[in-house]
Amino acid sequence: MVLGTTSGAGKSWLTTALCRYYSNQGLKVAPFKAQNMSNNARVVPAPGSALGEIGSAQYFQALAARATPEVRMNPLLLKPEADTRSQVVLMGQVHAELTALPWRGRSERVWPQIAAALDALRAENEVVVIEGAGSPAEINLHASDIVNMRVARHAQARCLLVTDIDRGGAFAHLYGTWALLPEDERALIQGFVLNKFRGDASLLAPAPQMLQELTGVPTVATIPTQWHHGLPEEDGVFDDRSMAAGAVHTTVAVIAYPRISNLDEFQPLKNVPGVRLLWVRSPADVAGLRPSDWIVLPGSKATAADLAWLRAQGLDQAIARHAGQGGTVLGVCGGLQMLGEALIDTAGIDGNAPGLGLLPLVTVFEPAKTVRRTSAAFGALAGAWSPLSGVRAEGYEIHHGQTAQHPAMAAKGDVAREIVPGIAWQNPAGNVLGVYLHGLFEDAAVLQALFGARAPTLDSVFDGLADGAARHFAPGVLEALIA
Repeated sequence: MVLGTTSGAGKSWLTTALCRYYSNQGLKVAPFKAQNMSNNARVVPAPGSALGEIGSAQYFQALAARATPEVRMNPLLLKPEADTRSQVVLMGQVHAELTALPWRGRSERVWPQIAAALDALRAENEVVVIEGAGSPAEINLHASDIVNMRVARHAQARCLLVTDIDRGGAFAHLYGTWALLPEDERALIQGFVLNKFRGDASLLAPAPQMLQELTGVPTVATIPTQWHHGLPEEDGVFDDRSMAAGAVHTTVAVIAYPRISNLDEFQPLKNVPGVRLLWVRSPADVAGLRPSDWIVLPGSKATAADLAWLRAQGLDQAIARHAGQGGTVLGVCGGLQMLGEALIDTAGIDGNAPGLGLLPLVTVFEPAKTVRRTSAAFGALAGAWSPLSGVRAEGYEIHHGQTAQHPAMAAKGDVAREIVPGIAWQNPAGNVLGVYLHGLFEDAAVLQALFGARAPTLDSVFDGLADGAARHFAPGVLEALIA
């Protein structure tokens, strides 16, 4: 099990690396995370031939393990809709009753399903690599814990505790986390991992030895900072390193509203030569864009609220100016809904709001949630999006709203071009495109059509992670964890 002293310590990517490392040893491997809080989700098989949602991190971990992603790998997914409210997804399905329960009251209700999913994966695989969440030493939550040490105790997992040394205070984080755990839980920690290290490793001495004398736990790896490792960060990282090699020919400016979802699907753009991926929170961020540059409205877990935020920043006017000058605009899922004329919510799902008016569409929110894998061939597109004409793309849909032509506008002849029925629409000028299909830029055919380039394959990313992690562990440690 991979635990962390904090969120962002590197649990997700190290779990992914270990899944591929053990798979490369010829072992049957599966990932597991009892509870994930993220709006980055993927569509995977669920019991009874249904489809459900799991966190994107576990989806990628399953691929790294060469396993078929499925809902048991992340039995509980919390999708934040506001600072104090999350949609609860249990075994892949939205669970309204659990969503209404307080946080602590939920734990005992869901633990039997979590334990059963973990036990089944353990029975079917030779190695299960478990990821924790946040810190195992959140003492205010320890009594209701269902994702860290309760899971570790249930499986008697051999645990690694990872810390981000680049933040500073790494040894205090490691010692403090260990010290706050009960004695039986401390005994499960087999090694400390210093992650995101920069500098001369010899300067760390004598701290690792001193820490071992205090805790009895060795520091088993010091892993350097790895920019551009190719794996999406679980919760997204908005940094200035989002640019591949080569002279920049296209800037892709993605609006980073508060409830952004599925932003991991833009990870491949970081690796396309000549593309700069820019995260946008204010009009100043898009002030220098050329018409050939893109503004992207990504998915949202709270479309009406994020649209209100976008307006409050003045980004609605910036997007309208870019589109009005013939600039390229893309809306994905919630972003597509924002591009229309109106959001209508009579069921209390998301909220009513006027749209941005860049596509003559209207979205009606419904209680039933669309969750499916989708393969679609684009029809004939015009303008900036014409290279996608005839291209078949593979992806997925996760949305409550259903979108259609605005009836009053259609009666007057103002109609969006429906490129894929029920999935993709384009404005007559050809510069604005809205799609419900997530995962476009993970499709090699789409990248080739739009940029004439390819991003590294996921298999090469996973192998690079596994090799890089293994090089920095003390000899025999990874083998001893599963002995």
